[in-house]
Amino acid sequence: MPGGIDFSSNDYLGLANHTGIRQTMVQALQNGVPLGSGGSRLLRGNHDQHEDLEAFAADFFGTEAALFMSTGYLANLALLTTLPGRGDIIVFDAYIHASAKEGIHASLARHKKFAHNDAQACEDAVKRARAQGADKIWIVVESVYSMDGDLAPLADIMDIADRFEAYVIVDEAHATGVHGPDGRGLSCAFEGRSNLISMHTCGKALGQSGALVTLSALLKDYLINTARSFIYTTAPPPLAAVAVQAALKVVRDEPERRQALLDLTQYAHRVFPQVPGSTQILPLIIGDDGAALALAEGLQAQGFDIRAIRTPTVPRNTARLRMSITLNSTAQDIDALALAFNA
Repeated sequence: MPGGIDFSSNDYLGLANHTGIRQTMVQALQNGVPLGSGGSRLLRGNHDQHEDLEAFAADFFGTEAALFMSTGYLANLALLTTLPGRGDIIVFDAYIHASAKEGIHASLARHKKFAHNDAQACEDAVKRARAQGADKIWIVVESVYSMDGDLAPLADIMDIADRFEAYVIVDEAHATGVHGPDGRGLSCAFEGRSNLISMHTCGKALGQSGALVTLSALLKDYLINTARSFIYTTAPPPLAAVAVQAALKVVRDEPERRQALLDLTQYAHRVFPQVPGSTQILPLIIGDDGAALALAEGLQAQGFDIRAIRTPTVPRNTARLRMSITLNSTAQDIDALALAFNA
């Protein structure tokens, strides 16, 4: 069991223990919703709860269709091993999540990395890909980066995609439920475009499990019938789909939660002015792996659950404490952490 004041989880809105979601799940069980799916979704594992969630999510995120998958890892793997094909080129941010990198390296498409959050470097890479005769170009970014907490220049990325007829895949893992209008993510301004695919994980701000891919109905059908990590995986439990839909309703119906988190995040940035950016992820850069680990262990001994992030997760000599702001902590907890950190 985790212990200490929560400065490490991704349960940003405190929904992992939300009473209303818990009651919804209990009621679903009493109404006979199965605990398990019983198989893959193309066999007997497809349930009404999956399809109800996907319809609700498509409406919530403002997209044509949504596909529910077991994890964000499998969703990224499905997208990047299925959509880009031989003759295509994937252009990706250097700091993209490990699950996306796994999908990229397993893809039949060629790939090219560009400097983190550098729109000009992205454009240069896309230009080279087009000059090399790529059939299709796929740009892969996160909207909020999980280790640095900074934001992708999505407007610039979409402009590049439009000018060079490229597709954009946005991992919204750390934005869903927190950022964008009504917590719909930072790509929501571009939803509905045929060249945009977004992936919203359900295990972070939504407090549940699984992932929702938002995309066109045509691409959804293509993934269902060709993505191996969808076809050959047991479907998520129907009860999980119920929980995710309930969480999305909380995000929609309780905007005060999101505002409270944003207010607490602003407070944390005032207390830790050395951390750039404005999101709920604050990297406290230490540098040396051993020093970061020792500092984390010392803070944990004082009752703070904060973790050291070291190579290879982050570049060498950038080991850090990843401070995560959630509604499981308070302004007083942030003050106490700052005192302990600076002691």
